[in-house]
Amino acid sequence: MDSTVLDDAVARQDTITQLIAGIRRFGRDVPDGASLLAVHACRYDYARVGKPEIAWDDREARNALVSALVTDALALLDAVDPEGLAGRAHEAYSLLALVAGQDVEPAEGSVGTDGRWQIARRVAKDRIISIVDPEARHAHKSRSALRDRYRAHIVGEPETGLITNAAITKAAGDGSTDAQAGQELLAGDPSMEQGAAYQVLGDSAYGSGDMLEHLEEAGHRALVKLKPLRPTVAGGYTLDDLAHDPETGTMTCPNGLVRKISPKGNVNFGAGCNDCPLRAACTTAKKGRKLVITVHHGRQRAHRAAAKEPGFQQDYRQYRPLIERSIAWLVAGGNKRLRYRGTVKNHAWIQSRVAGLNLKRLLKLGLTHQNGHGNGLNRPARRSATGTRSPVRCTVPTASPRPEKRAETRPFGRPPKRPRGRSRHHPPKPAPQTVLSSAQS
Repeated sequence: MDSTVLDDAVARQDTITQLIAGIRRFGRDVPDGASLLAVHACRYDYARVGKPEIAWDDREARNALVSALVTDALALLDAVDPEGLAGRAHEAYSLLALVAGQDVEPAEGSVGTDGRWQIARRVAKDRIISIVDPEARHAHKSRSALRDRYRAHIVGEPETGLITNAAITKAAGDGSTDAQAGQELLAGDPSMEQGAAYQVLGDSAYGSGDMLEHLEEAGHRALVKLKPLRPTVAGGYTLDDLAHDPETGTMTCPNGLVRKISPKGNVNFGAGCNDCPLRAACTTAKKGRKLVITVHHGRQRAHRAAAKEPGFQQDYRQYRPLIERSIAWLVAGGNKRLRYRGTVKNHAWIQSRVAGLNLKRLLKLGLTHQNGHGNGLNRPARRSATGTRSPVRCTVPTASPRPEKRAETRPFGRPPKRPRGRSRHHPPKPAPQTVLSSAQS
């Protein structure tokens, strides 16, 4: 299993642009929206095209514009009963309610009832970035790299390169993490037999406790590389160096100090670390080391220990990198950027894309057309012209034989180089021949 982020098909909108666009959409999609805008949204000209003309470097001018837009949005929301809306009207109402509250907060000295608002210095969870595509989300490749994207998830066979299941989710929010999407893809994979056990390979993004529990209950073997534990002190003791006893619910430090795990999973060694000879390699906290033990601590701890075995390392290094090849095929040819809006249309696109890639891969592996069927499919026996039944069964080879390398090769589709000065349409003229006269000869 693996995932990659794909760029969305729309441009990011700032808070003011989203507020104006949301109010305009409210006026278009909600019944009697135009009359509602004329009565309740009179603090800005929403028919005006272009960016509002204010002094953008003036904080008071920006706050005044934000206050006017938020006040108009709240007035429109109060003027309509959402229970009587459906379809596009209900979507426009909900979208305006989200936009009017996700990026703003009461101004300094205000409690939110006097109509004074300002842009909040924070990023809301699961923030909408565009009215045009409400399902596009921010995606962080790192703390400094921020892109507006969706996330593509795939399940594939590493030996053949075939993609067996795929899905498109939002880049952030519920159900968008690799572990959450991975559980859904494995459960709906048509190539996996019910009740059969498989080796499931994935990177550290699939190492959550819920994902490991799901694989364990399904009977699969998880070849997932968990994130390495970071010690509090460089070169010191990690969480796995402390003994965990799930039966008694205790943790024992390397010096032998035993502490009980609280119902919330907290462990506090406190004053026991003051005179500990191993304190310098264990913690730098003045009040002693503190731990938080999760529900899946024992399962993740056992998995980290199993990941050190030679068999785990050999299988992981042999098969895990091959899924990157399928990801490269998926995004090749300008498919790093999506062409549609919303997860529904983009999910349909990735299904078509995967079907084409699998067909191309099957042809590469040796799939041919015989007797009206492909030789990679098991077909029932057919009656021949003589009356006997001849089975049409063939299997796809695991690898196609490579042709012998030519002595002279060149990139596909590129013509051979010609000497400088020679044209394909105008060949060079032959050199003039010198004719000697009888006297010169």
